[in-house]
Amino acid sequence: MSNDRFDDEELNEDEEGFAELFEASLTEVGQPLERGKKIEATLLQIGTEWSFLDVGQKGEGLLLTSELLDAEGELQFTAGDKLGAYFLSRDGGELRFTTKIGGSGSGTEQLEEAYQSGIPVEGTIEKEIKGGFEVKLPGNTRAFCPFSQTGLRQVEPAELIGQSLSFKISQFSERGRNIVVSHRAILDEERALQRESLRETLKEGMVVKGTVTNIREFGAFVDIGGIEGLLPISEISYGRIEEINDYLHNGQELEVAIKRIDWENNKFSFSLRDTLSDPWSKVGTIYKAGGKHSGTVSRLAQFGAFVTLEEGVDGLLHISKLGEGQRIRHPQDVVKVGQTLQVLIEKIDQQERRISLALVGQEEEPGETSYSDALATSAAGFGSLGDLLKAGQQKKERKSKKRR
Repeated sequence: MSNDRFDDEELNEDEEGFAELFEASLTEVGQPLERGKKIEATLLQIGTEWSFLDVGQKGEGLLLTSELLDAEGELQFTAGDKLGAYFLSRDGGELRFTTKIGGSGSGTEQLEEAYQSGIPVEGTIEKEIKGGFEVKLPGNTRAFCPFSQTGLRQVEPAELIGQSLSFKISQFSERGRNIVVSHRAILDEERALQRESLRETLKEGMVVKGTVTNIREFGAFVDIGGIEGLLPISEISYGRIEEINDYLHNGQELEVAIKRIDWENNKFSFSLRDTLSDPWSKVGTIYKAGGKHSGTVSRLAQFGAFVTLEEGVDGLLHISKLGEGQRIRHPQDVVKVGQTLQVLIEKIDQQERRISLALVGQEEEPGETSYSDALATSAAGFGSLGDLLKAGQQKKERKSKKRR
């Protein structure tokens, strides 16, 4: 009898040891799993009732296939897709996961469990009330969601009524009679995962898709999913932009190039211009010295008028080329912004990306002044009529001395 007793004890010890080893083998790979912890999983196989996940452990994860369906009952995922899942339990060696707690059968006990574990629950925004919305949770349980917790950005309340969303329970008291939920907490978690993924793959110069979230005078903020950065007004177009709203609007989707990445200071900048072809490449081919073109006056300065030949290709029509030989005090005396002119290209400086223009029919007018001369004159403060005349006289005197 004593030998049988010892044999039974050894057998029990072996069984316990095997169970411990089996449990340990499931967590040898990846991070230890804790109930309610969210991980990024890869969908391996989709079954009728259960689907299998690669969760970074030796054992595969199980997820109800119904959680992969949309409101119409159609699959939203395919094998190989990545998704965020919350660890529920380890039952008989099976790793159970969920993306959210839902279903009409869910009661307050399950909601309290979801609150304690940080697992999302399904809910429908029913109506607007003071300070936020009334949300219907599984089991017809009512909850409150503050306005600030409905999303990352403020939207019109009418747009949210009737929507079914995932929520985190942030407060659970009075046995379920007082429940506060947050949809923003879900979005923040998703962005954190996206951000970590971007940190590994994002490089300066890459072209990515983004959405305009906010427009300011100095540029626009663009969200590329996980991070938000600035698209400066100077990086929107090759041409001069007077009104940014003529080019961009909130919610607009576009492709931008990564200009700068600064993870430590959480600063990122983008360029739309870098994804476009440079119109200056046409200078020297379509736009040549001696060529005549139609242009539009885009800006006036004391020393002349800037004329746009096409967006991103501007030339300077110096004040000495205006007035049909008559001296004028300011270009606005003879031309105005938006006016169409016929111009001739007199000189091109490829290195400085500058074009000097003259009016067609007045090419031989004396006192030719280049783009560089004009800017130098402006920088030195020669903007008045007297100063311009003095500069012209000095130039003639220098030419006369050279002839001698």
